Amino acid sequence: MRIAVLSVLLSLAFPALAVQTLRVDVQHSGDATSEAIALDRIVVEPLPWAGNPDRPIDASGRGANRFDVVDAGTGRTLYSRGYSTVFGEWRTTDEARRLRRSFQESLRFPMPAQPVVVHVYSRDAANRFVETWSVPVDPSSPDIERATKPAPAAPIAIRHNGDPAHKVDLLILGDGYTADELGKFEADARRFADRLFTVSPFKERASDFNVWALTVPVPVSGVGRPSTGSQRASATGVRYDIFGSERYALTLDNRAFRELAQYAPYDVVEIVFNAATYGGGGIFGQFSTVAAGNDWSDYVFVHEFGHHFAGLADEYYTSPVAYTAADLHRVEPWEPNVTADGAHPKWKTSRVPLPTPWPKAAFEAYERDIQARRARLRADRRPESEMSALFREEQAHVDAMFARSPYRRATGAFEGANYEATGYFRPQMQCIMFTRSDAFCDVCRDAIVSVIDLYTGAR
Repeated sequence: MRIAVLSVLLSLAFPALAVQTLRVDVQHSGDATSEAIALDRIVVEPLPWAGNPDRPIDASGRGANRFDVVDAGTGRTLYSRGYSTVFGEWRTTDEARRLRRSFQESLRFPMPAQPVVVHVYSRDAANRFVETWSVPVDPSSPDIERATKPAPAAPIAIRHNGDPAHKVDLLILGDGYTADELGKFEADARRFADRLFTVSPFKERASDFNVWALTVPVPVSGVGRPSTGSQRASATGVRYDIFGSERYALTLDNRAFRELAQYAPYDVVEIVFNAATYGGGGIFGQFSTVAAGNDWSDYVFVHEFGHHFAGLADEYYTSPVAYTAADLHRVEPWEPNVTADGAHPKWKTSRVPLPTPWPKAAFEAYERDIQARRARLRADRRPESEMSALFREEQAHVDAMFARSPYRRATGAFEGANYEATGYFRPQMQCIMFTRSDAFCDVCRDAIVSVIDLYTGAR
């Protein structure tokens, strides 16, 4: 019955003559100063390619990495995408200065009709793309894995607005749900989808999205949180405490995540995990995550999806993070919503001073107290309700503080962004990427729209 339901769903979703999906799995290894990529395997996924055949080239310039699929005979680029990686984040941590590690990654693209070469690029010190690795791919090679296992579950069509080739296909994967909690997962997935489409510009472009939900049950409810001694068997590998940050939740098991996701159409993925502790994460072009049971989960879902979907930078800088401080030499970030040039930002501004004044000193003084209280709550293992109350208090205070600023609605260049108090600037005082507010700034909205257009073919 499960396979029959899956077949019916996907026959409705895909046209009859669809191109297959090819996935190149790699190992990305290195340390803070070096990197190497090696081929793991090449896989034909069970479902057709869900991407837009009319927009194969990504000209956005976003991502810490990019890959190009180039026709081996003609040299023509057939497909390209910018993306970022877990490895790229890890190499900015203190651990990367002490040892080498390897992380799994995948490059997905439509099956080519002839041999191609896949080229992978990374950013150099000046944020320019330089080639890091390449691999020839012959679609007729017997080494390509073509056999697939039966689907472990059927995807749920949360919202279906048309052919995946001309829609953004968002897959909500579940983790940490037992067999008795599958109904809860579906309810959580529907709640998050509903929330996403109340936020501009997703609200105005809701008809350009399909939303799917998929999970498999786990034996014990929840996901691991090693800092408290909690370990769990996981469907996708998601856990807390990534890179030593108690709220940072990602999967380092790319294969487990991809092996489940491949049974639903997807361009982008958010992993919803069954936990109440505040947490989540997002990697551009890979996936995002959110703890479903937290009071702030609706906000975190949208914030982390902003990272994953549009490559938006974090604009906050007072919360603790796992990354080491940036070099004093500020290179212009590739992310669309932060800049190193406060006098000449890369976005259109209002008629305001540049850099733009805001109550920075008062904000930072208040945040020092908030972060100290936050750390004490975690150290004392206080109930999550107390952390949620602290966040509500914080947001109310910040909203009131900013409401008195003459530039509270202006687009300018406000110093303090990208985890740094000085040297980086954000477009507006408030944004989902800065505080726990309920709206994206104008620059972030425009950046999101451009990615929606890339996937749907709109101009």
